Amino acid sequence: MGLRIMGKWASLLLLSLVLGGCSTITGWFSIDDDDDPRQPAELQDIDETVDVRKLWSAGVGNGQGEGLYKITPVIGGDTLYAASAEGEVAAFDRRNGKQTWERDLKIALSGGVGLYNNSLFLGASDGYVLRLDARSGEIVWRSGVSGEVLAAPQSNGRVVVVQTYDGKLHGLDFADGKRLWVYDSNMPVLTIRGTSTPILTDNQAIAGFANGRVIAFNAQTGGIEWEARVAIPQGRSEIERMVDIDGSMALSGNDLYAASYQGNIAAIDVPSGRKRWEAPVSSVSGVSLGFGNAYVAAEDGTIYAYLRNGQGQRWSQDVLAWRGLGRPVPVSSYVAVPDQEGFVHILSQVDGSFVARVRPDRKGVRADMLSEGNILYVFGNSGKLIAYELSSKTR
Repeated sequence: MGLRIMGKWASLLLLSLVLGGCSTITGWFSIDDDDDPRQPAELQDIDETVDVRKLWSAGVGNGQGEGLYKITPVIGGDTLYAASAEGEVAAFDRRNGKQTWERDLKIALSGGVGLYNNSLFLGASDGYVLRLDARSGEIVWRSGVSGEVLAAPQSNGRVVVVQTYDGKLHGLDFADGKRLWVYDSNMPVLTIRGTSTPILTDNQAIAGFANGRVIAFNAQTGGIEWEARVAIPQGRSEIERMVDIDGSMALSGNDLYAASYQGNIAAIDVPSGRKRWEAPVSSVSGVSLGFGNAYVAAEDGTIYAYLRNGQGQRWSQDVLAWRGLGRPVPVSSYVAVPDQEGFVHILSQVDGSFVARVRPDRKGVRADMLSEGNILYVFGNSGKLIAYELSSKTR
């Protein structure tokens, strides 16, 4: 049998081999379910105390396609923008789902969607970055970078920052897409398929890399301002030493939260790069914030709520073992977590108890979900874009 990697997560963890340049192991590592000790937990009946009402739904091309992409929608005001792997981009009124425009870019997409004012940013699988007019979907410019873009490019109106799968971070000119600077992180031998999404402020670009480091750059020049280790590679084999930071990071004020595979969740002081606290966790889906908590879903299916002040765990929930959980997303007084079978589990932010469950897409949900108030937006792998309203049931 082929290389065994974390049971059901094998489909997510396509390893890449870096030899000089960047060559990739082709094919998938399959797992025989009969031999796999990490079978996804069967779902148990729950006492649903929250109504999850579908407000509207729409289709966006082929969704995530077949490349294990996480092309996440973005909200700007009352508009929600979404894109598919086959190159379809569309804008919707997020309140009623009415489509305001649609464009077929005729280019395979792998990363997105980034937004700054009236500009959208998308990454292509063949190493291009596109800036679009958010009001019409017209292409403003297209610029080549060093490799496949697996996360949404970000901008502050002067620079567009793009992370590529070969371990590089690119700074492009906002106006015309010309290269300003490039940083090479020196990729480990083995990595998880994916990259974190850079965070861009007025002056800093912050990115997490496959070597377990978070680095802050001067956004205009690409100069390094500080770096922090979220994880230190340990073990004898290259698989044991994988410490990728692939999930979304979260920023609140001067506090940055990041999590790594086979490493830690860490809170980092943005001005200095000093770690405020850390706790052991292995995650590839990222961190979100709510109710004074930092939420993270571990690769073994445990959901953790850590107190943001560093005083430890508020609660944990382990009923969803090995279900391939995505990034937890706070919505109203709840937190929603998707799994690889397309279920979205709704938990209380107070104690982690289950309050509802819905299944928007049987092909799964990889892209980060979004929320505004008590509305949850889910973009399923098949291209289903659905808005749900959450409200307490009246007894």
